[in-house]
Amino acid sequence: MPDPACPDPGHIAALLRRWLGRRVAGEGLAWLDAATAHLAAAQGAEAERALFLGFAAAPRRIGKAELTPGSEELAEAAMARPEWQPRGWSCDQAARTLLLLSHRQAGPVAFGRALDRLAAAAELRELVCLYQALPLLPWPARHRARAAEGLRSSITPVFEAVALHNPYPAEALEEGAWNQLVLKAVFLGSPLSAIVGLDRRANPALAAMLVDYARERRAAGRPVPHELWRLVGPFADARAVAALRHALADPDPRQQRAAALALAAAPGEEARAALAARPDLAAEVAAGRPGREDPAGPAG
Repeated sequence: MPDPACPDPGHIAALLRRWLGRRVAGEGLAWLDAATAHLAAAQGAEAERALFLGFAAAPRRIGKAELTPGSEELAEAAMARPEWQPRGWSCDQAARTLLLLSHRQAGPVAFGRALDRLAAAAELRELVCLYQALPLLPWPARHRARAAEGLRSSITPVFEAVALHNPYPAEALEEGAWNQLVLKAVFLGSPLSAIVGLDRRANPALAAMLVDYARERRAAGRPVPHELWRLVGPFADARAVAALRHALADPDPRQQRAAALALAAAPGEEARAALAARPDLAAEVAAGRPGREDPAGPAG
């Protein structure tokens, strides 16, 4: 699998500093500028100690206010790092990421060691920051094990820091690990529409796993997340079409619409016949209207 994208860390750092300059008081900015300058100049154990101290002090010095980037800033983010989505970030999180980027002078081995030590000692907000920063860090191919560790977490916010609004997994994970990410997101009730690269990483093995999951949920009398059908349609075999027929008959209109869209994307006469049995939904598919009440849009 190709290596994940490697953005220009200097450009990302300048962008984060500019955003913080619009939101943080002068005293906090002065502390941050001094801390990043010290990190850039320090070496060895002194640099790592400075990173740990800065990471711990950032919320007190910078504050925990939401970053809430505007449309222009989101466009800047996407240009600086394709598919980067800093929604839900806070100012202290941006400052911590800036501190991490300032530590890049340590080199790949020392940087990776510092990242591992930070993760081992981190509290929840620090872990979330580390994992959401993954797509921005230098030497991205070296962080696959760190991403996998976050995805194994039993703490939902930590898992979602890797899995949601984060382009790194779609670029870095092999198919098996990617499929497990999606399945875990479905199990936890995380919004699939927030997984970057969801549609382009769809694959037959994942579709089969999701059909099995849906059948198990239905057999247990539990609701099936309607979002999963979008990943089934392009690879729908006879088992999948049978499951989609059940979804067409579900009383939940979101299930019906999602199943109709999946059948429209499915190969074969059997899928077309299943959709034709619901001419109302078939007409909506043709008009491009199913799912119009569902806020979840394409995930790429």
